[in-house]
Amino acid sequence: MGPIGVFDSGVGGITVLKALKASLPDENFLYLGDTARLPYGTKSPKTILRYLLQNIEFLMAHKVKAIVVACNSASSVLSEAPDFGIPVYGVINPGARCAYEHSKTRRIGILGTRTTVNSHVYVNALKALNEHVFTIQRACPLLVPLVEEGWEHKDVTRTIIESYVSDLHSDKIDTLILGCTHYPVLKPMFQAVLGSEVGLIDSADAIASELLKDMESGFVSSRPEKGGRVDVLATDDGVFFHGIASKLMSPFKIDSWAIADLRGPVSPNEN
Repeated sequence: MGPIGVFDSGVGGITVLKALKASLPDENFLYLGDTARLPYGTKSPKTILRYLLQNIEFLMAHKVKAIVVACNSASSVLSEAPDFGIPVYGVINPGARCAYEHSKTRRIGILGTRTTVNSHVYVNALKALNEHVFTIQRACPLLVPLVEEGWEHKDVTRTIIESYVSDLHSDKIDTLILGCTHYPVLKPMFQAVLGSEVGLIDSADAIASELLKDMESGFVSSRPEKGGRVDVLATDDGVFFHGIASKLMSPFKIDSWAIADLRGPVSPNEN
């Protein structure tokens, strides 16, 4: 029985992988970080769709039974992809539903990459739930590189966050969607800047809950053995990726690392 495939442009999707591992501890996971081509959020939708298809095809070559697109930019073009014959989960709708359920005032902010913000996927998902919901979006292109560099505690990162969210208080939002899987790494700093009255939403727990329900219903087969493993692939090697990914996964361990060649499958090397 194959693993659950998860991919992102870099280390951000590890936040989703950790939530999946916590909810489904006996499942095997294969994570692909497309570190050679990050960030996705500055690319055109056409280019991101090409990356999405390549990554899905690569994971399917490893006989995965389901795929989680742990990238908001890639999820924003997921509707343009064909049916792959296995369940493929994006992060947009689970995150939007979670934000809508959390918000009491129906005033919701959205932070994301330029691609995600320009696609209006979160706005459309929220409006589908309630056409009267108030939304405000901000593109935050500098945050992904800061997370990839491990600068989540630097003063410069706080200054940039303050600049991005400076006018959100005047819009009286009570909920903020962290519309990039890198952004939850910065959650403590966002909360410090915005205050406790603004709820922060990321899709990790929501998508883990959705996959768990599908396993309980039999839509996705569950693994009968105990103690699943986590294998991580990256399209480019890097000390930062290994270090940050391991830190984000704690207390769960990563069982193996390998470099991925998107032209064909590889076998992960045991640590």
